[in-house]
Amino acid sequence: MVLDRTQSPAFQAIQEIRLPTVQTHRLDNGIPLHLIAVSHQPVLRLECIFEAGTWYEQIEEPSTAFFAVKMLTEGTSVRSSAQISEYFDRYGAFVELSSGPDRASVVIYCLTKFLPDILPLLRELLTEPTFPQKELEDLRNITLQNLRVNYEKNAYLAGVLFRAKLFGNDHPYGRSQRPEIIEQLTRQGVVNFYERVIRNRPFQVILAGAVGENEVLLLNRELGQLPIQTSELVIVNGEATASNELMVLAEKPDSIQSSIRIGRRLFTRSHPDFFKMLVTNEVLGGYFGSRLMKNIREEKGFTYGISSNMPSFRRDGYFLIGTDVNKENTQQTIDEIHKEIRILQSQLVSEGELETVKNYMAGEFVGSLNTPFEIADRYKVILLDGLPDDFLKNYIQRLRAITPEDILETATRYLVIETLHEIVVGGK
Repeated sequence: MVLDRTQSPAFQAIQEIRLPTVQTHRLDNGIPLHLIAVSHQPVLRLECIFEAGTWYEQIEEPSTAFFAVKMLTEGTSVRSSAQISEYFDRYGAFVELSSGPDRASVVIYCLTKFLPDILPLLRELLTEPTFPQKELEDLRNITLQNLRVNYEKNAYLAGVLFRAKLFGNDHPYGRSQRPEIIEQLTRQGVVNFYERVIRNRPFQVILAGAVGENEVLLLNRELGQLPIQTSELVIVNGEATASNELMVLAEKPDSIQSSIRIGRRLFTRSHPDFFKMLVTNEVLGGYFGSRLMKNIREEKGFTYGISSNMPSFRRDGYFLIGTDVNKENTQQTIDEIHKEIRILQSQLVSEGELETVKNYMAGEFVGSLNTPFEIADRYKVILLDGLPDDFLKNYIQRLRAITPEDILETATRYLVIETLHEIVVGGK
């Protein structure tokens, strides 16, 4: 058989997906354990997720959420930081500590057969951290060094200024780490956050990989016996105060480039227009073949890359266009961004372009479900943000349902140029 290379191979558009089910158990102390059993390899990921983000910091103790979580592996009542690292290494295990605006998590990767050996140490990290002063000083110095380097970068500073303008400097979604705040951090403030927000507080467990009933029993033995306080935590500052100043220029005379950030506050994944806006965003700047990339990178040559996206938190979300360009091209780049938005608001997207975008988004979604851990990451959005059970199952169908008229209407409603915040770091 001779291949005709002038003809594209036949393909079938993705219409639906099938995902493994999540089994939810309750440990003896009421902690929910979400089990995602996919046995491709004899490994697992265990994630303990706390409502311990910056939402719960005291106003007088900023940045304590980050340090309280990062310090959990720096020493316990019976092990030093070096001994903890050595123990994990002995079993080929790996631990990640993360802290964000909404939540904090302790994540462990290991071979399934070593879970009985790892769980006692996990319990120790959660219940017996000592927050040694030397390790805290080391972490503070590393954090300060990284921050000072980052604040010299236009792109980093533009992101900081953009979030602060959208939500306010003191809002959990607008607040960023600052060197002067880190310098004033105290060990007692970190300990206070741990005692108030993490110690004996409810959390959720997501267990993914080669796991089953035996692993559930092991977790119940180690984590299901922890004492849990059920009193509700108080959110200190949850009121967003967006700046009325839509355009901000942070001039850096020595910089040859400008970082541009344009966008607005939007909504969460539960909003009825989320999928309409998701596809609108993709057409505008969400992938390599988007309109912004074709115009500003390929035709004008102003940048190596430009994109738009829709970060979504638990309680809010926003729309963002971002790029870095030579300083002399700053205003023209902004003008071209505005032009592409106005075209979306006045002309229907062609069926061909829209079909390409939908196929790309469907393929990207399916491609993000290759491993048990990626599947767990997708399910985590539903489990933690209270989304409908069919959110993932109907994801592709909801993308497919978007019409050119939907995109025009959505761009007209949510991308009003006169209301978009514009941040430039560098110069015009």
